[in-house]
Amino acid sequence: MSFFFPEGSQFFFSSTFAAAKTITTLTNANPAVATSTSHGYIDNDEVLLTSGWEDATDSVFKVDQSDANTFSLLGLNSVSTDFYPTGSGTGSARLISSWVQIPQILDISTNGGDARFTTVELLTRRNSLNIPTGFNAMSMTLTLAHDPDDANYQSMVDVSRTLSPVAFKMTLSGGASAYSYGYMSVSEAPSMNRNAVNQVTAALSFLGRFISYGS
Repeated sequence: MSFFFPEGSQFFFSSTFAAAKTITTLTNANPAVATSTSHGYIDNDEVLLTSGWEDATDSVFKVDQSDANTFSLLGLNSVSTDFYPTGSGTGSARLISSWVQIPQILDISTNGGDARFTTVELLTRRNSLNIPTGFNAMSMTLTLAHDPDDANYQSMVDVSRTLSPVAFKMTLSGGASAYSYGYMSVSEAPSMNRNAVNQVTAALSFLGRFISYGS
């Protein structure tokens, strides 16, 4: 049994991606195995997956390299052919070449990511049914101490202004890590209150799954 706490956590966003590697086959397995000729990946490389599988695309996974032409995507259990139809998971992978740390985080709040249900009321039943139909969109808001001279903050502003999707990485003090991919919207006008540091916010809106790995 392990416990993790927010103190000591760090957040990063991707600054560059390597060229895309074509995935010609993605198997129904746990974990899924990708075929990509001369992919060049090694164990624990972090890649952004683009796939025909809705529950896998636009998500960041760690790699377990098998040989020169195949690798496993750790954390991707694609055994169910209902959600991962056989033969339709092909696409591409892009290595995340480098990360930039999000500076001076003061507070974190998370929204969404919870299960979504549809209520069904049959005439033949007195009691309605709650049927799970997916998950609500997930976002996270980081409150930062405002420092306009910080180069990493300025890089965040550039990403925000160009509406460019990036990968996100969170590392916890206990060694666990988590990844996602989406948009980052950064405020430039600081919030100012007496007896408190000036603050700005970075809103992270996730497109794919939020994938977590243990230490």
